Amino acid sequence: MSLFFRFCSVPPHKCRQQSHVFQISLRTYADGTIKWVRDRGLDHAVEREKNLLPVMNIKNFIKSEPSKSVPVSIITQKREVLRIPTRPIDLIRKYPTIFEEFLPGGIGIQPHVRLTSQVLELDAEEQLTNQSEICRQQAADRLVKLLMLSRVHKIPLSIIDQLKWELGLPKDYVQSIVPEFPDYFKVVGHQNFASGWGTKQALELVCWNNELATSVLEKMAAKGKPGSTSKGMHITFPMNYSNGFEMDKKFKKWVDEWQKLPYISPYESATHLPPSSDESDKWSVAILHEFLHMLVTKKTEKETVLGIGEYFGLRSRFKRALLHHPGIFYLSSKAGTYTVVLKEAYKRGSVIESSPLMIIRNKYLHLMNTVKEDSKTTSSEHKSTRQQKQEQKEGSDDGSGKQNEAELFNSSANEDEDEDEDEDEDEDEDEGEGEDASSNHNIQADRKEDGRSKRHVDLKENAVRDRMRSSKRKNSSAKRPSRDRDAKRERSNMSKRYSVRTKV
Repeated sequence: MSLFFRFCSVPPHKCRQQSHVFQISLRTYADGTIKWVRDRGLDHAVEREKNLLPVMNIKNFIKSEPSKSVPVSIITQKREVLRIPTRPIDLIRKYPTIFEEFLPGGIGIQPHVRLTSQVLELDAEEQLTNQSEICRQQAADRLVKLLMLSRVHKIPLSIIDQLKWELGLPKDYVQSIVPEFPDYFKVVGHQNFASGWGTKQALELVCWNNELATSVLEKMAAKGKPGSTSKGMHITFPMNYSNGFEMDKKFKKWVDEWQKLPYISPYESATHLPPSSDESDKWSVAILHEFLHMLVTKKTEKETVLGIGEYFGLRSRFKRALLHHPGIFYLSSKAGTYTVVLKEAYKRGSVIESSPLMIIRNKYLHLMNTVKEDSKTTSSEHKSTRQQKQEQKEGSDDGSGKQNEAELFNSSANEDEDEDEDEDEDEDEDEGEGEDASSNHNIQADRKEDGRSKRHVDLKENAVRDRMRSSKRKNSSAKRPSRDRDAKRERSNMSKRYSVRTKV
C-alpha cells in the first residue's frame, strides 16, 4: 500500500505570530511517497490479544451474577456491550478452560455458562494485583498525565470509560480510585456544547504535578540516552522502520530536518503555532507519542486515538502523524479493525516495559492458548461415538482386533509375572503345581503356534490353487483362437467338396 502526501510550506503572512522560544522555519514543497510495509511481529501482537478483552468482559459479567452463571442467550443480547466480535457461543466454546457450558438441573433448557476453577484462581490473583498500592498509584498517575495533556485539564468520563482497558483502570475507578486521590482529580459536571459532548460528568485535574508533567523522551534525555539532550532542546524520536521499508531521498531529507527541530513538551501549550508547520507537527507527534506510552498496552484502536484527538482539537493532526511517521507509529489491520501501535515499545511482538497488569494478562493469554492446544489434542484423540461403534462392530466381526490382542498380551504377561513371583516365593511347596502350570501354558502356546502354522499353510495352498486356476484360464483363452481357425478350415473344405459334387 502506497501513501502519497505533500509536505506544505507555511505562508509568510502566517509566520508573524510570536514563536515559542525559536523562529518558525519555512518549508518548501516536497512530494514523497511512502510504501506501507507490514510488521509481522506487531501484527502478531495485535492478533494474539484480539479475544482477550471480550473474554475478560464475559468473565466479569458472569462473576457479577449472584448465581455465578449466565444463560447463553443473555450474553448474546449483551454482545455489543461486552464487545464480542463473533458469535458468543463460538467464543465460549473456543476456550473450554475459561468457560464451562452446562444445563442447570439436567433439564433440557437453554444452556448456561459458568467459570472454571482455573480462571477463578487467576481472577483472585488479578483482584489482589488491582488492590495493591503500586497498581492503584500507577493508575492514578496515568489519569493525572492524561488530564494534563488536555487543554482544559478536564476529560468527560465517557471518554475515559473507553480507555479503561488501555489505562489499566478498574471497572469502578470512579468509586475506588478517584476518592482515594482527592489532591489529584475530582468528578465535576461538564458542559461543552461546542464540541458536541453536552452536559456530562467529567474528571477534572485538581493540582498540577510538575514531576509527572515530564514526557518519556525528556526522561530519556535526562538519563543521557543516545540521541536525546536536555529539556526543550533537540530531542529526537526513536525511529524503528519495519523490515522491507523503503523511503525516497526527499522523504529521508525531510525526516532528518524534522528531527533537528526543537522539541516542545506535550504538557506545554503550542496552540500559537500554525497548524501546518513542521514545529506544530512535531508537537502533535509528541502528544500522540506520550499518550500511547502512558497506556498499559502501548496500543489502542484507531477510532479511540481519533476520538481523544477530536476532544483535544488535534484530530486532523493525529491523522497526519499516523501517515507521515511510519518509523514511530504502526497501523495494524489485524483483529478486524485498525490498531495504532507505538513501535519503540515493542520488541519481537511483546511489550518491553513490564507491569503487574501485563503479567496477569499474559497469564490469561497463556491459559487461553493452552486451551487451544488441549482442544486440538483432545479432538484428535477422542473420536465420535459413531466411529467408536463402527470400530467395535468391525472388531467383533473379525474376532481378533488389535485392541483385544493387546489386552490379551498384557493380561498374559501379568499372569506370567504373577506366576513367576509365586514360584519364587513358594518354590519348595508348590514345585509340582508350577511345573503343571508351565506345561499347560506351553501346551496352549504350542496349540496357538500350530493353529497359526495351519492357517499359514492354508493360505499358501489357497494361493497355489488360485495360481493354477489363473494359468488354466490363460491356457484355455490361448487355445480358443487355434480351435476357431481349425473349425473355419473344416467348414471351407466341406463347402469345396460339396461344390465339386454338385458340378459332377
